[in-house]
Amino acid sequence: MAPAAIESVRQLHPNISDYGALHYLINHESFQIDEAGQKKIEEIEKSNHFSPGKTQAEEILQRYNRIRHIMQQSVAEPDPLQQSLFTEKLDNVLLHRRWGYLILLAVLFILFQCVFWLASYPMDWIDAGTASFSGWLSDILPENGWTDLLINGIVAGLGGIIIFIPQIAILFGLITILEDTGYMARISFLTDRLMRSVGLNGKSVMPMISGFACAIPAVMSARNIENRKERLLTILITPLMSCSARLPVYTILIGLVIPNTFLFGFIGVQGLVMLGLYLLGFVMALVVSYVAKWFIRIQEKSFFILELPMYRSPRWKTVFQTMFDKAKIFVVDAGKIIMIISLVLWGLSTFGPKEDMRKATEEYELALAQQGVDSTELENEYNNARLANSFIGQFGKAIEPAIQPLGYDWKIGIALITSFAAREVFVGTMATLYSVGGEEEGPLKEKMRAAKRENGEPVYSLATGVSLMLFYVFAMQCMSTLAIVKRETRSWKWPIIQVVYMTALAYIFSLIAYQLLR
Repeated sequence: MAPAAIESVRQLHPNISDYGALHYLINHESFQIDEAGQKKIEEIEKSNHFSPGKTQAEEILQRYNRIRHIMQQSVAEPDPLQQSLFTEKLDNVLLHRRWGYLILLAVLFILFQCVFWLASYPMDWIDAGTASFSGWLSDILPENGWTDLLINGIVAGLGGIIIFIPQIAILFGLITILEDTGYMARISFLTDRLMRSVGLNGKSVMPMISGFACAIPAVMSARNIENRKERLLTILITPLMSCSARLPVYTILIGLVIPNTFLFGFIGVQGLVMLGLYLLGFVMALVVSYVAKWFIRIQEKSFFILELPMYRSPRWKTVFQTMFDKAKIFVVDAGKIIMIISLVLWGLSTFGPKEDMRKATEEYELALAQQGVDSTELENEYNNARLANSFIGQFGKAIEPAIQPLGYDWKIGIALITSFAAREVFVGTMATLYSVGGEEEGPLKEKMRAAKRENGEPVYSLATGVSLMLFYVFAMQCMSTLAIVKRETRSWKWPIIQVVYMTALAYIFSLIAYQLLR
């Protein structure tokens, strides 16, 4: 392939390879070469009758022949016909009119069982390690405001972030496996008939499934739905999907009020409850869509075209990379919000009106002066009194009458307000409040389990736990999602409707659950 011309160019530029010389001959006008050098290369082309187009075509053919030879020697590819037959046989089972839906439920059940079972061990280690680290810092550092800020503000906030890394990573890893194998597209196909009955179509399934990860990209992905009415309905109901931000809340509440027992020896009750919460959000999304379709008066024809990919084994490098990336995003993005709110909460829960804080201190000093008192118990009562009289405590007391029918105390009320910025802030808020409140050292779950009401009853009873889980299933507590909905719909009308109907659902269902179970 023009060896004489290539050799002549290499004599002009000795440091380049044959391939580099070939590019000089073909593209020398684009290279930074002086005018004399350009003329010499043109003379070489003329003297050797060099044709750039013909030579470039020959080079491409030779390159691909070489690639094909290496592929034949090194890579084993399955027979396309056999792969197609395997896909058809598998689809006969997985897309069966009856068995397909049962298999889908079984896949989702196994997914959430794995999230609970696989993540329980590293989460326990992280929780115990954070508690031990806080205790160690308390022992070696002097008692002052900076130590309190470090332990009850920064360390408590960090503990509320890193403990959920295992579950976030495992959940996204399993979802990536479903996507890589080709099963995720089958879910869209299976649910198309169901979607159409409530005013949607199969294309709405992908944004809804994406909503299990995060509502923001899920709402944006609804742009692929051509029908305006179906796209608007999808945007309205997608935040009801239980996103990864709800996972920390579900996890800690299920661990508090649901016993770690097994049905038939292998079906974990906690995993079953987790699956139920996810399905409840999905079912309610369908109900809301069915009702809303009668109020949105847009008439357009709807089509659903979907290419089903062939089944293949998951790319494990992609799976692990996704797990790492999603965990990193959770730590960096959610972590910033949680840390900022944790530090603000520490300040609001440490300081308060001077007269109220002084009164709490005087009562503590008078009680401490009496003989035979338990100083440790008295100190815990004093810390709780300071927290109740702090700025954040007084705010919590002010909103307590509105949330008391749901079974919530003022501390939970504070967490509901702060988690409007991001749902996962609930755990960081609890970590800060129970640390500042002076409860015994230990994991956050144990502090919450030991929390008592004024009448001695546990704060986190089954009724309160279920009520709180239902509240987080339905409530729209994500400012970022509201901003995206406003941008996608180009109006504040639909975000306001979302806040109103989701808050109403959350309050009503939580109220009913608490009143029935208490």
